[in-house]
Amino acid sequence: MAAVRHLDTSAIAWQRQGLIPGYAPELGQEAAQVGSGYAVDTTRDFVFPTYREMGVARAMGVDMVAYMSTHKATWHGGLYNPLESRLAPIQAVVGGSVLHAVGWAHGQTLAGNADGRLGVAMTYFGDGASSQGDIHEAMNFAAVMKAPVVFFVQNNGWAISVPTEHQVAGGSVAARAAGYGIPAQRIDGNDVVAVVEATRHAFAHARAGNGPALIEAMTYRRGPHSTSDDPGRYRSLNEERDDAGEDPLERFRKRLLADGVADEAFFAEALAAAKAEEELLRAGVQELGSRPGNEMFDLVFQETTPALQAQAANWREESEHV
Repeated sequence: MAAVRHLDTSAIAWQRQGLIPGYAPELGQEAAQVGSGYAVDTTRDFVFPTYREMGVARAMGVDMVAYMSTHKATWHGGLYNPLESRLAPIQAVVGGSVLHAVGWAHGQTLAGNADGRLGVAMTYFGDGASSQGDIHEAMNFAAVMKAPVVFFVQNNGWAISVPTEHQVAGGSVAARAAGYGIPAQRIDGNDVVAVVEATRHAFAHARAGNGPALIEAMTYRRGPHSTSDDPGRYRSLNEERDDAGEDPLERFRKRLLADGVADEAFFAEALAAAKAEEELLRAGVQELGSRPGNEMFDLVFQETTPALQAQAANWREESEHV
């Protein structure tokens, strides 16, 4: 969590310094992301992220330079290998990753598994995305077909500038799951231990062939929605401080100290390691070169179309003068 926090705040600085053009911070959501990502079995499961799951990717052991290539606009979706990492390409379309996850999970059901233990898909979305029609179609399909998928909702209190209570009917996202017969857990998303336990429970439910499960992790987005957002236009710093609650890192730190699991030297070492890691990642991101422009056309469809061929020809004529 310390490494994720340091990289997250550093990425904002990278954007301000011109190293990357944009970034979606996750300050305050580290427990929800690291705890859920830690529970994934990367030998059989698959995770379908949005554009804000850096902590999940870090917890799953994804190459973070390759992950950050999306934020440098070097590559759309990340340069890491989805099949090896078990993390699908980063999805910028709100709600899009949920549809992909349900499709993959249904494929697991159709394919079966030699030992009877299904691979499980986990998909992320926020309280704002939960109001999208695609989310409801995905949940209904998953429930009807008993697809092994975990819907992981990070309820951070805001759909960009709109507070949850102004756009989620029914009291909670978890309450909506009941309408589809999907068991749901509404948990403290700032308690990393609770997140790990809830995620493992949901995975066990889905892996046993019982269909989907939903987790609504209650957390808080401290800071902007993205590096182009100004949260001061829709909430004050006092409101942010009062509503955010205790910092999830400080909370876990107190628990580890109280349990005698860690001491101050451990935390100093963790911070030093986080800083060293961030420096390596920064250097790696700086060294990322441009990709060949023809990839915009070559990697769209397995079999190209006349319209795409015409666009590619126009692009070559304008950019390469051929």
